[in-house]
Amino acid sequence: MRADREFAYGAAAGLLGDLLLGDPRRGHPVAVFGRAAAAVERVLWQDDRGRGALHTAVCVGGAVALGSLAVRLVRSSPAASVALTGAATWAVVGGTSLAREARAVGRALESGDLEAARARLPHLCGRDPQALDADGIARAVVESVAENTSDAVVGALVWGAVAGVPGLLGFRAVNTLDAMVGHKSPRHLRYGWASARLDDVAGWPGARLTAVLAAAAGPDPRGAVLAWRADAAKHPSPNAGPVEASFAGALGVRLGGTLSYAGRVEHRPVLNGGGRAVTVADIDRAVRLSRRVGWLALGAGAAARIGVRAVARAVPRVRGKGRTA
Repeated sequence: MRADREFAYGAAAGLLGDLLLGDPRRGHPVAVFGRAAAAVERVLWQDDRGRGALHTAVCVGGAVALGSLAVRLVRSSPAASVALTGAATWAVVGGTSLAREARAVGRALESGDLEAARARLPHLCGRDPQALDADGIARAVVESVAENTSDAVVGALVWGAVAGVPGLLGFRAVNTLDAMVGHKSPRHLRYGWASARLDDVAGWPGARLTAVLAAAAGPDPRGAVLAWRADAAKHPSPNAGPVEASFAGALGVRLGGTLSYAGRVEHRPVLNGGGRAVTVADIDRAVRLSRRVGWLALGAGAAARIGVRAVARAVPRVRGKGRTA
């Protein structure tokens, strides 16, 4: 079986596994990686960019090396290769957990239980829930669904299409490190610099593909494109901007504005300013759009791998004919 088909079958199996099984309650591979990364930080930490860069190299390099070793061990068996790709895809994507947490907040809001919604929101994002009313929580959920569609699903599939299992594991390692040390806390402002910058680079293609697919799969493609073009660059994150703007335009809602992280207030630009305010019903609409984008990303990745392989096989034949002539 060719490598492009192994990726397509394995990644599809992994996405289906995530849909049916979700994340395990205990022993999740990403949590295991997080504990290992924390142990490395305890050994290496200094308020220094160089030490942080070494931390990033050790953790990401270790994940990529582990993936490469696993691929070598199963390369003689197509079935085992498909199974490995499926297991790696299931381990690194988080679409089902994202949908479950978003809808749990939505149900709490629908029932009028604001305190339950506030208690659940930290499972999705780092916003200060006590600073948010019901509409603010709904907006935070939609923004988190949009951003995490790229981070937790599409970005991983993009790097899986590029580099197989090592790409899947490497991207999740980068994204996890950014969540752990890439924020601007006093401890990690310098130490986490390399992780944050690497996450910006690794997330760039997945974020743009997510924005494109949200426009294609959403109820208002034109609105998504217009919001992306007009507002994405205003966002402080180079990758969250296109994704959130495209989702906002596709859903016809207004995102951005004032928010609070652990008491620190930020005034972010409004995305799709002509849209309406987010309501609780938009949470489920955002989740459905996220699902469609994830499956379309799988199709795009598989098609890209098949197309690249076809071109690579055709070039030598064309050159050979040229020499014969």
